[in-house]
Amino acid sequence: MTRRFPGGRLVVATHNPGKLVELRELFAPFTADLVSAGELGLPEPEETGLTFIANAELKARAAAIASGFPALADDSGLSVAALGGDPGIYSARWAGPDKDFAFAMKRVEDALAGKGLETSPAWFTCALSLAFPDGTCETFEGRIDGALIFPPRGTRGFGYDPIFQPDGFDITFGQMDPADKHAMSHRARAFAQLIAACFDA
Repeated sequence: MTRRFPGGRLVVATHNPGKLVELRELFAPFTADLVSAGELGLPEPEETGLTFIANAELKARAAAIASGFPALADDSGLSVAALGGDPGIYSARWAGPDKDFAFAMKRVEDALAGKGLETSPAWFTCALSLAFPDGTCETFEGRIDGALIFPPRGTRGFGYDPIFQPDGFDITFGQMDPADKHAMSHRARAFAQLIAACFDA
């Protein structure tokens, strides 16, 4: 049986302010008091998993055990078909130690150019893991497909959003109203599964 969130404090296992803002907006209707691992001064564990799910569970467990509260971790990234699924679970690492996503987007563009391509089908994946201080995890995964657009467009969102145009749209996530993105993104799809299984409105 799926374990449910008991209410109260929920530690978000991230040091990424953009991700925290997005999750706070998603959680607004629910009875959870969100605080980030960064705000609590918790260290970032090394992401040694080979899948989004493995890394989400690793981060969630580390934050739950360290804080003594239930913790939610997100592991997400951009996968590019023409690059064999890269950057994938290494999406943040492609941005370098300074988390420079302008650099990361240029790196993707250059990698495609090296193959004689200007674009490629691509997809975002998000794994959300809710962990408890005893190490139990409930994990859900969402995905959205689209294509890459260069040069980057829009200043909304974060990460690779300015180069990702979801299927059925003529604008990038970077140009999209945040409410529209939250209604259909990879994170929203994983979040809907998480809420249905583990949370009360």
